[in-house]
Order: sequence, then structure tokens, then C-alpha cells
Amino acid sequence: MKVVYLSSEIVPFAKTGGLADIAGAIPKSIQELGVEIVVLMPLYGIIKECQYPLTRTNIQFEVKIGDKLKSGCVYKGYLPDTQVPIYFLDNEQYYGRKGLYNYPGTTKDFEDNSERFIYFAQGALEVIEKLKLYPDVVHCNDWQTGLVPVYIKTKYAGTECFKNTKTVMTIHNIAYQGIFWRWDMNLTGLDWSLFNWKQLEFYGKLNFLKGGIVFSDLITTVSKTYAKEIQTPEYGAGLDGVLKERANDLYGIINGIDYSIWNPETDKYIITNYGIKNLRGKQLCKKALQRKYNLPERDVPIIGMITRLTDQKGLDLITNKFQDLMKTDFQFVLLGTGEQRYHELFQAYAKTFPKKVAVKLTFDEQSAHEIEAGSDMFLMPSRFEPCGLNQLYSLKYGTIPIVRSTGGLADTITDVRSCPVSNGKANGFSFKEYNADLLLDTVISAKDLFKNKSQWISLMKNGMAQDWSWERSAKEYIELYKICQER
Repeated sequence: MKVVYLSSEIVPFAKTGGLADIAGAIPKSIQELGVEIVVLMPLYGIIKECQYPLTRTNIQFEVKIGDKLKSGCVYKGYLPDTQVPIYFLDNEQYYGRKGLYNYPGTTKDFEDNSERFIYFAQGALEVIEKLKLYPDVVHCNDWQTGLVPVYIKTKYAGTECFKNTKTVMTIHNIAYQGIFWRWDMNLTGLDWSLFNWKQLEFYGKLNFLKGGIVFSDLITTVSKTYAKEIQTPEYGAGLDGVLKERANDLYGIINGIDYSIWNPETDKYIITNYGIKNLRGKQLCKKALQRKYNLPERDVPIIGMITRLTDQKGLDLITNKFQDLMKTDFQFVLLGTGEQRYHELFQAYAKTFPKKVAVKLTFDEQSAHEIEAGSDMFLMPSRFEPCGLNQLYSLKYGTIPIVRSTGGLADTITDVRSCPVSNGKANGFSFKEYNADLLLDTVISAKDLFKNKSQWISLMKNGMAQDWSWERSAKEYIELYKICQER
């Protein structure tokens, strides 16, 4: 089997979110399981600046954008510490700027994003042809690659390279769809007959992700629960009807984590290593966290949060009950950035409760690892969460997740209040309804169990023993590719 994997961002080359982490990990795991895989992405200016070991190939290609021909060349590299080849499509006009999708330091999208990713979709297919890859499966990710299945079923249908090719479309977050004004249809080179309510048209506009959903052979998203949720008006962001029509072709595959990076037994960022057979280091990491943030070194539960400060992450629930939370014996450590109103609120909490609250309004990798290792609990009360990764990091670090049961959080966290610790499945606390009172009650329940040290340690060990590796996810993708080929 030969797979081509397309993504607009990949760690370590370019990243704005979780897509990059997934795209940097899944191809590696798929190759390790014996499947031939090749990766393609744009060559952004930031990649050139970092001077990764890339080689310019002799491959050149042309793409027609509207009535203009746009040329490009190709660089080759490898995913770090692997033999997975990655081909970078270079075009200075589209990718030579700073920023991937928007102006740096702002939320303002580049005005030509439609054109940039029409170019990537067609350019990727041109490069696949020139490399003579003859893929069995082309795996697309998010709206930036949404037109690829459309082109394979239309413009490239019947070509030698793609005559046996199937497509898989993965939705990482349906809130981002690549919606552009209708006249950008002229830039795609596709027939206007496709601009209809069943295919590419979306309330009078052009929708890249909708195209990917309609034209791909199979669709995946990043958890089984999220796959069900996005078929409802509440979570479907206007595409719930389209997804319902393709319900039999829609699969949920939970993301994994990289245990070579997120593992307390080998973590280079924490003060001392520890594991399921030696938990003493966990307490030393907790004391180090308290010292770093000037919190009293007491045996009270530390709640950690590493998050974007937005309503989506449940910050409105937390701020609603924060004063009540502070009446109990907790310490709270927050790392993240986001909306200014939340910056101001949490800065005020830190001033009001200096012995209980520590806030770092930025992000850095070392602090993230220190908080995962030093906290007793990790709070994720998300309004929606396609998959989530921090709850999986927390499990490995013996830090008990407290989550709202939605998306990937529902698929990975089993509430100890409904499942005994002794059966090995319980690994945290969760609540269903998006409600501030339920959040507070759940946190208090966690605090009560924390007092029972033997039960708490058993709960920690349950989570630490579970396997949420990328290999598990990769095996599911490979099975899906096989289903795809049989169709």
C-alpha cells in the first residue's frame, strides 16, 4: 500500500495548532507499521528561515489559478528521526511571507488564502504525478486540502497516476472550513456546475471543507464522540446535514501522543523523573512547581491548566465559580494566552489570592511539562473538544483529568464516580452538562478523593498504565485505508 499524506502544517517545520502535531506523528507511525508513505506541505518562509536540511529537487510544476499560470519548485526533506520523505511545494508569492494563514500577531486572515490553497491542492497532485507515486490512498487534512478529493474525482479522474486512488478526509476541527466568496470558484478551474448546495456551495459561498467531505471516499475525525457530535446542529457548524448524509462513511479515530516527548520517566524538562513504579518523583515535581510560582509547599491539591483562554475551553464556567473554588483548599496554576478579558481576570485572581493562584500568560514548552508533572489534577471543562491532548499527557504523568464529557474527552476519560477504581478503567472525573455548578461539584468530588491517598494513587496508576500512543492510532488509520481500497 502506498499513501500520500497532505497537510498545511507539520511539526517541527510549521505549526499553529494540533494539526501540526498529528501530521508530524502519524506518518512516522504508519511507516513503522510497514506502509509506504510520502508527505507533502507548503514551503513557508519560516521553514526557509530555520534552515532545515532540505534539498532542492529538479521537479518543477505549473498550476492554473483562474486564467494565470503559477509555477513552483519542490524541496525534499525527511520527518526528523525517520525515513519518511516530505516534499515542500515552493512558491514565493504564496508562501514566502511571515505567517501561515494570517498576519503575524493578528487574527486577520490573508486575503488570498483561497488562492494559496487552491494552488497547494492542485500543486500537490501535479507533484504526485511527477514523482510517479501512483498512490492507493491520498490522506487529506482540514479545509486547506479540501479541494484535493474534488480534483481527483473531476479534473484528474481517469489519469494514470490517480485511476486507482482513494481519498480520506480528516476533520480536525469543523469550526474551520475555508469559506470564501462565490467568485473564487473561477480560480479553482472547476466547472461551475459543482457550485450547488449539495457539493461546493455553502449559503452562497465556496466551502473547501464541504468539498472534501462530499467528494472523499471516507471521512475521519479525531474522536468517535466528535464524529457523532458534528452530525448535530449544535456542533456541526452548518455542515451537520452534509455529514449526516455520509454517516456510514464517517469514522472517529482518537489522536495519540508521543511518549518519546511526553513521558515522566524520560522527560528532560522536569526536575526529576518518575514512573508508575516509583511515584516519589511526582511529589518532588509538585514541590518544585510550588517553589517556581511562589505557592506555599503544602499537601493540598494543585489544579493545573494549560489552555487557550477562550470560551470554547470552558473559561466562562471557571470564572463563574472561581471565587467559590478559592473558598476551598486548592492551589491553581494556569499557563496560556487568549482573550484579553481572561488575561485581566486571571491576573486579578493572582493578585487577590497570591498564595493560591499562579498565572503565566504566555506559553513555553518547559512550563507545560512542569505543570503536567507537578499538578495533582488537570482541568479541561471544554464547551467542545474534537480530541484534546492535554488529558492524555495528564494520564501519563499521574495527573488526574477533570473534564467535561464532550468529543475526545468523553472517549478518553472514565469517571471514577461511575466506575470503580479497582477495574482499571476509571482514570479521572467528568461531567456532562455545560454547567458551572456541575463543574464545581466535580472539582470538589476530586478534592474529596484526594484525601484518600490509596484510592488516589490507584486512580493515578490506572491512567499511567493506559496506552494512548500514536501506534494505536496509526493501526486504525491503516485499517481504514484497507476499507477504502476495497470500495
